[in-house]
Amino acid sequence: MAAPEGTPPPPDRAWPALRSDAWADTRETLHLWTQIVGKVRLAQEPMLNHWWQTPFYVTARGLTTSAFANGSELVDVELDFVAHELRARSTDGRASSVSLAPKSVAQFYDETLAALRRIGLDARIDPVPKEVETQVPYPQDEHHASYDAGAVEAFWRQLVAAHRVMRRFRSPFIGKASPVHFFWGGFDLVVTVFSGRPAPAWTGTPLHVSASVMVEAESHENSNAGFWPGGDGEGQFYAYAYPEPAGYPDRPVLPEGAHYDAGLREFLLPYEAVRSSPDPDAALLAFYRSTYDAAAELAGWDRAALETAWPARR
Repeated sequence: MAAPEGTPPPPDRAWPALRSDAWADTRETLHLWTQIVGKVRLAQEPMLNHWWQTPFYVTARGLTTSAFANGSELVDVELDFVAHELRARSTDGRASSVSLAPKSVAQFYDETLAALRRIGLDARIDPVPKEVETQVPYPQDEHHASYDAGAVEAFWRQLVAAHRVMRRFRSPFIGKASPVHFFWGGFDLVVTVFSGRPAPAWTGTPLHVSASVMVEAESHENSNAGFWPGGDGEGQFYAYAYPEPAGYPDRPVLPEGAHYDAGLREFLLPYEAVRSSPDPDAALLAFYRSTYDAAAELAGWDRAALETAWPARR
């Protein structure tokens, strides 16, 4: 019998368990697939601050580029993780698709560019992966070819859950702030809020990407709240401040299980600690709010000018 309309999903669907090592091959393949699609949008869009012209957005089916320009038309591309199809559409009425199934990165690259040509978009992209250790050009990558549909759908449900909480975290912030968006370079979902002040020029060591990318990304003082599906366990929620204010690593944050990683210079909270808590949404929201409080208070942000209290949602 179907559940009554409006019934929330069961916890194992709302916050699915998905061990990172159980879908590592699929995740690596999907990461490279998203880079191919993302670079198409990057090639077509004008530059925005912090590279905000590049990410994807969570949808009720998967991830989308949102609409971007192709001459006088608009195009969008969606990775549908329910029907397991890539769908490309143009405002001139043309549409095309590619199946999401076990296939090599090279095959996906060829099929995706062909699908885009069918809707009138002749995509020209840099074929070398970024922010990954093995940088085999997409047209030559026959190694990454895994696609576990069940794992991908569970990953999308993780993104849906994180997206829901990130939107609540973002809500009271009336200063400069990003949307909740998915960066295909690092393969993570993130929302960023800003103090309004410039930051010192970024001088770290980037991971297989040009330093200029990070200089632009971190050009202004900010606090980040994100989710990354890799690493140990079932992935990690993270938070960091740039520049990191004095005392930030020692600041107590919520909930139990959150900790500061000195190597990454980030607070981390294991996904499974959230999933297994009595109220996962509240646990994650507490993590994001307490790490933001630490950044804003220690760095002296003008919180009265940057935040408001909206009426409770009906």
